[in-house]
Amino acid sequence: MSSTPSLPRGRFAPSPTGRLHAGSLLAALGSWLFARHAGGEWHVRIEDIDPPREVPGAADAQLRALRRLGLHPDGPVLRQSTRGALYARALERLLDQGDAFVCHCSRSALAAHDGIHRHCVAGARRRDPSIRLRVPEGTHVAFEDAIQGHVSEDVHAVTGDFVLRRADGYWAYQLAVVVDDGAQSMTRIVRGADLLGSTARQIVLQQRLQLASPRYAHLPLLLDARGRKLSKSQDALPFDEREPVAALASAWQLLGQRPLRTTPTDPHDWLAMASAAFEPGRIPRGPLAATHNVADIGAP
Repeated sequence: MSSTPSLPRGRFAPSPTGRLHAGSLLAALGSWLFARHAGGEWHVRIEDIDPPREVPGAADAQLRALRRLGLHPDGPVLRQSTRGALYARALERLLDQGDAFVCHCSRSALAAHDGIHRHCVAGARRRDPSIRLRVPEGTHVAFEDAIQGHVSEDVHAVTGDFVLRRADGYWAYQLAVVVDDGAQSMTRIVRGADLLGSTARQIVLQQRLQLASPRYAHLPLLLDARGRKLSKSQDALPFDEREPVAALASAWQLLGQRPLRTTPTDPHDWLAMASAAFEPGRIPRGPLAATHNVADIGAP
């Protein structure tokens, strides 16, 4: 079990699949504000465990964009691609406990069950099976989200036995994020509401690995003019990289915050003022419409 940190800890964990878009900026600033307002630390973790989806150079471009915005992590940037041994130890523990099992079921085999795995399909064999977490009937999770309110889920009914290591050999997001949040002693996870549905599974994993569960705050989704999640939008919004304060101020407004008394021109000065003025209770549940000032930042 991870030790309790002396200070609150939060993190921003982008996947290197493209430019740092407006939704990412909202998550980065939101997580930074929660951590700094509480007098805590803020860390950055690159979630690069899905090579087929990654864009070469995207991670470095995202980090450059964060620096331009004045968002500097407390400590070195962690990259999940270097942490396979840690995930392997956690997986071995789950297998030894009987909490995980080898699964030969394919997506097509589970289609008749709406893609939800509750038991293995008879006779299914794959040369490269996946490994799943066993989620028995009655597995229920409830938690209080700082923004979205009370959340309750029957994990067996909603997701069933979920993947920990994929059939292609890559680590599943759920396992990697739980192991890393535990290893880094994260106390508050602030991220987009599109990941709210992953939280119950992560809490189940935390319980099986005897890790403390952090508190959660899921920020409202940022949508484009067509009502699509901005990260999936094909309509790139213009952004002047010479105006980082304008992007921060637009994200601040989307987070429902009161206008600052003054508008410093330096992003570090702006962030210091915003940290002191931050009111978490003003954040809307969403969804939100993007503005042209909160657009793609940097280039891979």
